[in-house]
Amino acid sequence: MIQITNIHKAFGSNQVLKGIDLTIHKGKVVVILGPSGSGKTTFLRCINALETPDQGIIAFDDGSLTVDFGAKPSKKSLLALQRKSGMVFQSYNLFPHKTAIQNLTLGPTVVQGTSKAQAHTQALALLEKVGLSDKADLYPFQLSGGQQQRVGIARALAIEPSLLLFDEPTSALDPELVQDVLETMKQLASEGWTMVVVTHEIKFARDVADHVVLIEDGYVVEEGSAEQMFELSKHPRTQAFLQRIEQ
Repeated sequence: MIQITNIHKAFGSNQVLKGIDLTIHKGKVVVILGPSGSGKTTFLRCINALETPDQGIIAFDDGSLTVDFGAKPSKKSLLALQRKSGMVFQSYNLFPHKTAIQNLTLGPTVVQGTSKAQAHTQALALLEKVGLSDKADLYPFQLSGGQQQRVGIARALAIEPSLLLFDEPTSALDPELVQDVLETMKQLASEGWTMVVVTHEIKFARDVADHVVLIEDGYVVEEGSAEQMFELSKHPRTQAFLQRIEQ
């Protein structure tokens, strides 16, 4: 379990996150919803210290790591937090000058010290997992957007993270390419990966999420099971958001 407590983040005078709490249980899928500008992507980036919160605590219940941002954590602690999670970005963020398999082997060899041979073997297995074993030697420009995103997912898996983070992974894709990425994510969920997903894919959230969080204006408006949020919620803001997004 990962316990996230009282996360605040400001950019200048703009207070983006105003005290976010979240409990992430091992093997569960958390979906974060919210309108544009609500703070959900900033919160996701705070979870793995791509953005450093101004205050708050992230603690792993196995005792392996606790980071108190109010106490100005060391670079070593921030790096340890980043190594706990694999990030899948909205715009893929693959290295354009490296092939698919080179994108996968870079993290394990450079950051984790894995041998090139072992990293290569693992990368081939991951590309097969996401249905791209025949694309290993292609560069990103030779792949469709959906294929690039699946390479991005495989790259996140390559560092063997405790947590997978997805920042609107289908929003940059043409509609016909979305389903392949969502099916890959559903497969990972069925395998028991711990996932936090920022998305507007409501059907995915209904089908896969164990826990759904609605964030607006830097606060958690409401959270609960998929059934509670989509079928039983009486909160007027949740109802208004879902009505608008499902039109």
